[in-house]
Amino acid sequence: MSDTTGTSTDELREEVRSRYAAAAVAVGQGQSNADLNDALQLADDCGTASCCSPTGTDETVVDGAFGAGLYSPDEHGDVPAEALAASLGCGNPTVVADLRPGERVLDLGSGGGIDVLLSARRVGESGFAYGVDMTDEMLELARANAAKAGATNVEFLKGTIEDVPLPDGAVDVVISNCVINLSVDKPRVLAEMYRVLTPGGRIGISDVVAEDHLTPAERAERGSYVGCIAGALSRSEYLDGLAAAGFTETVVEFTHEAAPGMHGAIIRATKPASRS
Repeated sequence: MSDTTGTSTDELREEVRSRYAAAAVAVGQGQSNADLNDALQLADDCGTASCCSPTGTDETVVDGAFGAGLYSPDEHGDVPAEALAASLGCGNPTVVADLRPGERVLDLGSGGGIDVLLSARRVGESGFAYGVDMTDEMLELARANAAKAGATNVEFLKGTIEDVPLPDGAVDVVISNCVINLSVDKPRVLAEMYRVLTPGGRIGISDVVAEDHLTPAERAERGSYVGCIAGALSRSEYLDGLAAAGFTETVVEFTHEAAPGMHGAIIRATKPASRS
């Protein structure tokens, strides 16, 4: 499940962090989600670029495959404009996860906080939503968005998705929106999801996934690592990785094309309940 291509893991992680930080700063300066995506069409570096969107070299990435347009108009009205502007994912994991009142939810790579805030509304006052992100600028933006939304059942934690700062069995649901493809250690991420879930808990993830016939080199030809393309797992790699982590009832369902042979996808799986 290795998907680096000649760049060190530290360099890749820093490139991702830098890209997220630049996006948060841009939103803080008043750029909209459309502004961010338009800027990326002209950018060849990380200067003002966001994460999961086409860069100047990612010419095969499909328009509309990422961003705020993947949320419903009602959801647009449920979050601050800045949270919507910072939305850089490839799906809507709060719907994928079928969240219920009273549940505890964790969003891996929570960015500007849109999925945490939507989750908090779905689980209600009796539930709770955590977000984990490694980027100070995104955490600052997310906390400001939570304050604007008046959300009291949320917490944003600094950390990596390979080393989640929560104890075992802390949550009922793990969600993530186009972030796992950016990890430099995907087996560790899947293991961490399993660890923090309570027995019987589940994952509901949106991510970019490659068709099985595409080699890592062919994925890299279709887009950059920080553009959420080169680092994507194939469907079989995802299913095998989830099984290796201990998950059951695993499903990887393609939803829309992100690049030729690459798709936005829904990933669902369950942590088996403890045996009596």
